[in-house]
Order: sequence, then structure tokens, then C-alpha cells
Amino acid sequence: MTCEYFGVCGSCNLGGVSYEEQLATKIDIEKQRFNALWDKEFDIIKSSDGAFRNRAEFRIWKTFDEKNDYIIDYAMNDKEKRPLIIKSCSIVSDDISKIMPILLENLSSDDDLNYKLFSAEFLSSTTSDMLVTLIYHRALNENWNLKAKELEKKLNIKIIGRSRKQKVILTDDCIEESLPINGEIFKFIYKEGGFTQPNQKVNIQMIEWVLNNMTAYDDLCELYCGGGNFTIPLSKKFNRVIATEISKTSIKSAKENCALNNVENIDFIRMSSEEFVEARNKVRDFTRLKDIDLDSYNFSTIFLDPPRAGLDETTTKLSAEFENIIYISCNPETLCRDLVELIKTHTIERFAFFDQFAYSNHIESGVILKRK
Repeated sequence: MTCEYFGVCGSCNLGGVSYEEQLATKIDIEKQRFNALWDKEFDIIKSSDGAFRNRAEFRIWKTFDEKNDYIIDYAMNDKEKRPLIIKSCSIVSDDISKIMPILLENLSSDDDLNYKLFSAEFLSSTTSDMLVTLIYHRALNENWNLKAKELEKKLNIKIIGRSRKQKVILTDDCIEESLPINGEIFKFIYKEGGFTQPNQKVNIQMIEWVLNNMTAYDDLCELYCGGGNFTIPLSKKFNRVIATEISKTSIKSAKENCALNNVENIDFIRMSSEEFVEARNKVRDFTRLKDIDLDSYNFSTIFLDPPRAGLDETTTKLSAEFENIIYISCNPETLCRDLVELIKTHTIERFAFFDQFAYSNHIESGVILKRK
């Protein structure tokens, strides 16, 4: 992949070398990080070399000439965190790349749409469904609604307008996705404002890596389930699944995704991992669990996909009670910290790196552990 902004843009901080070189740089760093915990081969899941991001955010930047006429551009932060005007972005999906200049041209020619426009967020699916969120530093009025609806129809996209304490949904606030996973199609709805995996091709391979390397039997407990990205495919391998998530938006999406795929063996519960531990240990009663008997589950496996902070102490202790642990991490530093505790009771069986964010320092990891 080539990009004229490599070396300047703060997003792709490993830009300027080949894909294999940037990947090798990250893998070498992580191998050193984990060398005291794992001395066998790592599974490496590669990204496409360019056009891989199905989610992107750009600032909208206005420049004025001596006549006070303006030009609108997309902008990122450069390495010094200053605005960097860009004309294209090599890492976004082909659908996003294609719509970006067309959208900008239409916004530029309409003051009702570009007045105090601050940023644009793109969410696309591999099925070419597209949602664009336009964010403003002003209240959105009826003129904006009318113009935005015309633009939606003209560009065949979905548009949401946002400003302080205001969210205007014109048609819908989600996109539809279909993921082929081990020969089976899984359908998902991705909500605006909810978490989605940014690199769907790698996401598919992540799910397949888990499915193809885990030992599945009895029941599954999942913490930090999001919209059911892993939960729903994994549910095919277990008798019953209980999955928790703190976000209302994600839980709503997860239940809708469950219905889309005709899956009936999952109970999604909105609660934190700490609350689930309290419920399991009968420290507290929760009305959210009034129709669920936790004691009726025969858990063999716990699936963990925590935020960057990693696991809290209570969740780490809970994990030790399960025969199998599947841990997906977005932060190698906290994963390493957590594994130091988990290997006191469990043995690492498989270890993988997923290059979700090619050309950046970031890399995701997956670990499968079995109780000693």
C-alpha cells in the first residue's frame, strides 16, 4: 500500500515501509513482550494491504481565501497533532473511499449542510451498506433535515446528524452486515454509536481462529460481549450461552442480531463483569437476572474480550474457575499482565496476533488457555 501522507499523518505511524515490514516490526515487539510466557509459534492473522477499514472518522476543515470564500476538506492530525488536510485515505474500504469526495463536493455547495460542520464518521459493511454521521457545532433545524434527506437519496446512503444534545436519524441508525464464517453466513446489524470491529476481513478470521482452535462442550460464559460479534457464531458450538455487556446500545444490537440468525440458546444481560461476579457468588441479587438461574448452567468455557484496561481482579479470579479460557485483547500490555495471573491455574494452548490496524503500532491478540 502507498499513501502520500505516510510519514506525516499521525494515524498510520508505521507507514512508509512495506506491509510485511510493518507487520514484522509489531510481531518482534510482541514476541519479546511475551517470551517469558510463550515460547512456541504464534499464529499470525494478516490484514489486506490497504482498503481494510470499514469504519473511519475525519475532521472537516475550512480554509478561507482573501475574498473570504472557503474550501472544505477532510483532515486528520499529523504527528504533531496539528490539522493535516487530506484528499484521500488509503486504509479505508473501497466504498468509503469512493463516497468521500462525492460527499465532500455536495457538502461544499450547500451552506445548510456545511455550516459549523465539525467532522464526518463513516460506517460501511462488506455488503456496501453505508452510514455517514455528520457532527456539528450548532443545532440542526428543519432546513438541515430537508437538505440532508435529499443528499441521502442522491448518494444512496444513510445520514445521521449530531450536535450537542441532538441526534437526528433520517432513515435508520444502523447498517446491515453479512459475514461468511467457516462456510456459514451470519447476519449482523451495526448501530451508530455502538462498537464494531473496524477491519471486517480480519474480524472474520479472528472468529474462525477461535472456532477452529477451541474445545467446545457444555455451556459458555462471555463477558464484554458487545453486539454479539463472537457470541453468535460461538453459540453454535455450545449448549447454552450467557453473555454480558454494560452498553445498552450493544445489548440491544446483540438481541436483534440473535433474532436475525435464529439463535435461541443465548441470554444477553446488561451488566458489568464485576456485577456478574457478584451475582454468580450470590453477593447481590439483580432484577436483570430474575428469569435466569445461573446455577443451572454447566460452564466449561469463559470468553473474555475486555477494553484496553484488561481484566479487573474479580474477573481474573472468576476465570480461574473455568476449564477453558478464551481471551481476545486489544492491548498487549494488559494482556501480558493478566496472563501472568491466569497461567497460575491454566496453560496457554494457542496464541495469535491479529493485524486489525495495519500500518499502526496497534495489534490485537488472542489466547486460548486450558486448566492445568
